Amino acid sequence: MNIYNLGGKLIFTVEGETLEGIDLSGFNLSGANLRGADLQGADLVGADLQGADLQGANLHKANLIGANLEGANLRGANLSGADLRKTNLHGADLQGANLQGANLRKANLRKANLIGAILRGAHLGGANLEGAYLEGANLRKAYKQILR
Repeated sequence: MNIYNLGGKLIFTVEGETLEGIDLSGFNLSGANLRGADLQGADLVGADLQGADLQGANLHKANLIGANLEGANLRGANLSGADLRKTNLHGADLQGANLQGANLRKANLRKANLIGAILRGAHLGGANLEGAYLEGANLRKAYKQILR
């Protein structure tokens, strides 16, 4: 698998390997095509994934604390149990994504598309949901505490 940035520059190549558990913390992956990638348990702390295509990607239990996912395509992605604290998801497309049990404390979900997303048991304390599209989203047992 080749990983390219928005300018078409090859960032790195992974052939026949899973990206499960990979450490990409702090990497600039803006605009990268990671569609359908297996990033389960990956470390993406502080990574720049602005405009990246992660449609259908497996990010189960991935660490995305402080990552920039502004405008990213996360349609149908598995983010269950992922740590998304302080993550920028402004304008991200999370339609149909699985965010069950995800930690979204203090995340920026402003104008994010969460139509049909599964947020069951997600932690949303301090998250910015201004202008987010939540039609058909499953928010059962989601926690939106006010953190002090």
